[in-house]
Amino acid sequence: MLAAVSAPAYRRMLAALEPVTLTYGQVLYEPADRIRYVYFPVDCLVSLLTAIDRRRNLEVGMVGNEGMVGMPLALGIGTSAVRALVQGSGTAMRMTAADFRSEFNNNAPLQRALFRYTHLLMAQVSQTAACNRFHKAEARLARWLLMTGDRLHRDAFRLTHEFLAHMLGIRRVGVTRAAGDLERRKLIDYSRGNIRILNRKGLETAACTCYRIVRNLQDIAQA
Repeated sequence: MLAAVSAPAYRRMLAALEPVTLTYGQVLYEPADRIRYVYFPVDCLVSLLTAIDRRRNLEVGMVGNEGMVGMPLALGIGTSAVRALVQGSGTAMRMTAADFRSEFNNNAPLQRALFRYTHLLMAQVSQTAACNRFHKAEARLARWLLMTGDRLHRDAFRLTHEFLAHMLGIRRVGVTRAAGDLERRKLIDYSRGNIRILNRKGLETAACTCYRIVRNLQDIAQA
């Protein structure tokens, strides 16, 4: 996201940006929380979750270094509608809400980059909603692993059955069955919460069409 901003605009933003380390499982916002900071992921990954009931949440989007966490501020809204949960540990650049508003109002390149990203995020959220309704767990898991790998820029990451169940909105036994199917086909290796993608092309074949739809939109927007 920051690389999409012109060099002069980025240099001006540096005074208000601070590097932070985000850790797996850290909650950045809860629904209805006031957004005090926006985050530009560098090599971390943040999941956006919506509440199903008092105990369950479902992932509706994920944000890597292609985007920003705290998008409502770009639309003039100061509270979060979702839980923002760190899915992959790493670093991010953080800016206070006040500094972001000031910078956004006076930085046309940042506005253009965030408007493009708003379109991509809306497409991802709507496609994820359709995916969760119509596609089988194995195809959804394959899609989700590919999207995670794309945003973390690596093929190995740590994810527990419980975490995956929350992300996909299925029971842990469903995660076990879907991961086992992918593992038997030698597409992934999954041991004690550690997942490694072994065959990316094969995993793309196993994934539902939602992965390629969202990926193509992102490629077009970044072209």
